[in-house]
Amino acid sequence: MTPVCPFVKAARPDDASVKKPGESQSKQHAGSEKPKQESGEPAMMPSKCPFGYKQQAGSESKPNQESGEQAKVSSKCPFGYTQEAGGENKPKQVSEKPGIVSPKCPLGFDSQTFKLGPLSCMICQALLYDCSRCVPCSHIFCKVCITRFKDCPLCGADIQKIEADENLQSTVDRFIEGHARIKRPQVNADQEDVGENKTVIYEDVSLERGSFLVHHAMRAFRANNVESAKSRLSICAEDIREQVERMGNTSELCSQLGAVLGMLGDCCRATGDAASAVKYFEESVNFLLKVPKDDLEITHTLSVSLNKIGDLKYYDEDLQAARSYYFQALDIRRNAIKQHSQPSQTIDVAVSLAKVADVDRNIGNEKTAVDGFQEAIEMLQCLKLNPEEDGLEQRRLSVLEFLNSQLGKKETNSSS
Repeated sequence: MTPVCPFVKAARPDDASVKKPGESQSKQHAGSEKPKQESGEPAMMPSKCPFGYKQQAGSESKPNQESGEQAKVSSKCPFGYTQEAGGENKPKQVSEKPGIVSPKCPLGFDSQTFKLGPLSCMICQALLYDCSRCVPCSHIFCKVCITRFKDCPLCGADIQKIEADENLQSTVDRFIEGHARIKRPQVNADQEDVGENKTVIYEDVSLERGSFLVHHAMRAFRANNVESAKSRLSICAEDIREQVERMGNTSELCSQLGAVLGMLGDCCRATGDAASAVKYFEESVNFLLKVPKDDLEITHTLSVSLNKIGDLKYYDEDLQAARSYYFQALDIRRNAIKQHSQPSQTIDVAVSLAKVADVDRNIGNEKTAVDGFQEAIEMLQCLKLNPEEDGLEQRRLSVLEFLNSQLGKKETNSSS
């Protein structure tokens, strides 16, 4: 993916589009857009955005672009310059409502816009974490990402060594800490700022900031940059906890915090830290249990967290604890299927039955285990799927094959 700099198309002294001194104002290049003339006013240079953004039709500030080139940056000036009456570009006002400061990211990041910029790693495509500079080419990546390469992924130069860039990392950290937060006092236009503390009301930016952090954490996690993902998710969890302290255990906040804590558990499990993973999963379950069970997505997330705790207990050879968590997940999925019966939920119940039965077999309850396997097989055999549900059909057949193999083990053991 081509990196996008938010300062692209900024006018430079050597740019061909910049007029030379003494050149006639009436002279225009063939096919170029004619500038607007203001009658009755002396010729003067209006205040413009210093990064080449200009006003186009529809009152939307867009960057200067060559004809036929696809836009690669946000359509608004990253520093808030907008077109006003008289043809002068001025910075956008803080907020339409008096006394309220609306959040705005200076680089165009928000919960719906995710792009590569000067603070992004070109390997994991998330914000830089533990910035490391390649020598001699000076390209910068996350340390975990670049240590997998012997040549620079951008220019192909041999990497002689890697040096930490603490200054740039400090910039990234400050950017994340201040994302969607405006830290300037609100001053009335008719009053002079005399340095007194002004009361500022900040708009609620927890959801947008949370979506921003979670998205970058997921990017980093998919690229196996687990420490970067944990860092972003920890900030997100801290933000939501502050909201919980102020607003209480609302369903929205509990579901958000439960999901983020579950992702932190996944990060710890990926690094082999089973104890921390169990801690995060258990805390995730505690918050998700406070959410009404009529939300299928929340119910699924809750049962998955319980199964993950059971898996970790199973690998730790604590079979009784594993069975307890597996059975809780099974109970939740059975109750959910009574309210909203869907094919995917039926397969989930069969999976939970298989997990419980497998533990029963390992602790010596063979008859109970066989009953569980047979119940799961009957559920999947009775499940009818539409032809377009090919993905679910493959999953059903896979689980069914596993269940039949478990019953086959019983027959083999009996014959021997």
